[in-house]
Amino acid sequence: MSRRGGLKAELETAIGPVRLSNPVMTASGTVGHSTELARYLDYSKLGAVVVKSLAPYEWPGNPPPRVHPVPAGMINSVGLQGPGLPRWLAEELPVLAASGARVVVSIWGRSLDDFATASDLLASADRSAMEAVVAVEVNVSCPNLEDRGRMFSHSAAMTQAALAATANCGLPRWAKLSATGHLVDIAAAAVEGGAAALTLINTLLGMVIDTESRKPVLGAGGGGVSGRAMGPVAVRSVFDVHAAMPEVPIIGVGGIASGADAVEMMMAGASAVQVGTATFADPRAPANVLRELARWCASRGVGRLDELIGAAHE
Repeated sequence: MSRRGGLKAELETAIGPVRLSNPVMTASGTVGHSTELARYLDYSKLGAVVVKSLAPYEWPGNPPPRVHPVPAGMINSVGLQGPGLPRWLAEELPVLAASGARVVVSIWGRSLDDFATASDLLASADRSAMEAVVAVEVNVSCPNLEDRGRMFSHSAAMTQAALAATANCGLPRWAKLSATGHLVDIAAAAVEGGAAALTLINTLLGMVIDTESRKPVLGAGGGGVSGRAMGPVAVRSVFDVHAAMPEVPIIGVGGIASGADAVEMMMAGASAVQVGTATFADPRAPANVLRELARWCASRGVGRLDELIGAAHE
C-alpha cells in the first residue's frame, strides 16, 4: 500500500553517539556565537546550533572589507573573528543553553597546542552550561603556522594530529574538512585521529578582483566562496567519502537553501545537514529548510530518514 501523501515523517537522526530530533543545523560562522538570530529562529526547534569557530583566545579577524557577493553565493574573509573560548563559555554559552538549543561548539587554532588548549578549556568548563553542548566541531580548515601556513585539512598527517590533540574535550568530535583532491584520505586520517563524524565541506578558496582598482575586493585578498554555486562540489564530496567509508557519519554542508537540497545531500550519504550562506539572505532559512524537508518526505511517503541516507549509492 502506498504511503504517499499521508505520512508524517520521523526526522530523528543519529550522528554517531549524538541523537538529534531532526537533521537541520546552522553552519558555523553564519549565526554568530550566541542567540543573535533569536528574533527569527526558535533555536530549540533545530537539530542543533553550530556556533562560529572559537580559538582558545580572542582573535580580531581580518581587515575589511570582509564580505562580497558573487553569483549564486558570496566570498568572505572574516578571518575567524571571535571572543575566545573562555569569554564565550562564561558569557554566551549560558544564553544559548537558556534558549533550549542543542549546541555544537566549533573550535580552531593556528597550532596543535591551540587545539589542545581549546580541548582542555572545554573539559574544565562549568558542567551545568556544558549540558547543552552535544558535540565539538574541530575546524581544521584553517592555516597551520607549524606547517608553512598550509591548512591543517590539506594534510592527512596534520588533520590526524589536530583531531588527536582534542581528545581531552570529553565530547564527540566532528572534523570539518575542505574539499581537496585527497579528501577521502584526509577524512580517513580524521577518523583515525578520533573524529566521530565528518562535516563536509568548508568554503572553497577563491578571489574577486575589482577591475577598476585592479586589486582584490577583500581586505585580506582571497577568501572562502560559499552558497548555492558550491552545492555540487559538496554533494560530490559527501558522496565520495560515504562510498569509501559508509560507516562514518557525515554532516553535509554547502549550498543548502531548500528542503530538496537537504534531501539531495542525504541521498549522497549525509545523516544531517547544515544551512549557512542562505541565512544571510533569509535568517529563517534553517527553519524553512526543515519545514520543506518534512513536507518533501510526507508527500513522497518517506517515513524515516534512514530511507534517504545514502540512497544514491543503492
